[in-house]
Amino acid sequence: MNIKIVDFLPEHAKAAAQIEQQCFSAPWSETAILDSYNTNTVFFMAFDSAIPIGYCGMQHVIDEGFVTNVAVLPEYRKNGVGKNLINRLVEYAKKQQLISVSLEVRESNSIARHLYSTFGFLDVGRRKNFYSKPIEDAIIMTLTL
Repeated sequence: MNIKIVDFLPEHAKAAAQIEQQCFSAPWSETAILDSYNTNTVFFMAFDSAIPIGYCGMQHVIDEGFVTNVAVLPEYRKNGVGKNLINRLVEYAKKQQLISVSLEVRESNSIARHLYSTFGFLDVGRRKNFYSKPIEDAIIMTLTL
């Protein structure tokens, strides 16, 4: 596997939307991804050679970041793709001199929660019934930089 993380370009939006379809019960559309990209969200794409295999995004407002998306195709999980994507977001946040980065994750997603904790994200709150399909609480995790 030849994993490469690159800056997101508008032409990546279709592939990102296809990844969303395979990863989430309420996926973002290509239009939603592009709208977010064109406002205040930075995205990164993961490739295995020329194959898009994952992506992530983060909004930043003044000195705070909020992770909007982290998605890796199921067949590429547990190969360091998510770790590389999160690392790229954290590096970006540090370069932008953000004071914190927060995210929401399904309470039952123990693999993602463990990954985020390895970067220093801590559980700081809960959003009741935040997710649908199925309904589930979100755990709010924050990394203080």
